Amino acid sequence: MTESYDLPPLAKGNWPTLEKGWVWLCGAGPGDAGLLTLHALNALRQADVVVFDALVQQSIMDWVHPDAEVIYAGKRGGKPSAKQRDISLRLVDLAREGKRVLRLKGGDPFVFGRGGEEAQTLVQHGVPFRIIPGISAGIGGLAYAGIPVTHRDVNQSVTFVTGHDQSGETPSSLDWGAIAKGSQVIVIYMGMKHIARIASDLMGAGRGADEPVAVVAEATTENQRVLETTLGTVVDDVAKHGMQPPCIICVGRSVLMRQALDWQALAEGKEPRHLDPLGRGRPAESA
Repeated sequence: MTESYDLPPLAKGNWPTLEKGWVWLCGAGPGDAGLLTLHALNALRQADVVVFDALVQQSIMDWVHPDAEVIYAGKRGGKPSAKQRDISLRLVDLAREGKRVLRLKGGDPFVFGRGGEEAQTLVQHGVPFRIIPGISAGIGGLAYAGIPVTHRDVNQSVTFVTGHDQSGETPSSLDWGAIAKGSQVIVIYMGMKHIARIASDLMGAGRGADEPVAVVAEATTENQRVLETTLGTVVDDVAKHGMQPPCIICVGRSVLMRQALDWQALAEGKEPRHLDPLGRGRPAESA
């Protein structure tokens, strides 16, 4: 590889080496390049080939070593894309060619990212690998919208679900009734296609039509948009405001906290819409 590389070195530390014939399955985070981990940056600087997903931002790809080969392997719902089995086997082939392989995936590779399937294929073919976790959109994306997935006054549980399975339909294995009754806050990945069915099922299981809902599109990027709505109106509001995937959906009273914690609006000098969105009247805790 070319020795002239103008990025500053990482701070001194025992950084792992991406060896030839290895595959690192790496999470790129929800979008903002600043949310990339140092292990991920270290990997980007060493890889001979980077196999990347559709949700990986160009600002992150700019850190790929200039001599590295880049291979697009994005999968977007409803659009032509490579089969997962083919992607997994491609990783095997690249490693067997003696290359340092980085599989770069949006969010976290083990959170609805098919990283477990790819890792299984590597194990089956005797290819050594490493997992580098990333910040999942269900946590980081909501945080950028000012929505905490846990809050002591709201919830002691949170459930992460996917809005579609391998067939592209809502997962038949999910018991929406149990989820509706058992989880105070529900975070839904890839749920836009079936949002009408999901909202109907949740309300049919007892969640109120006035249940707060947030839809966060292109979370943590400069194009982020946030829609605050309710279960009863989410379908119409999504259409009205032209919300398009990729989106993360949050159902539950923690959505109300955005009225106080929309930190990006506060940074622009705007006043919080409500200092006590939950109506608890609790005084601020001392430091």
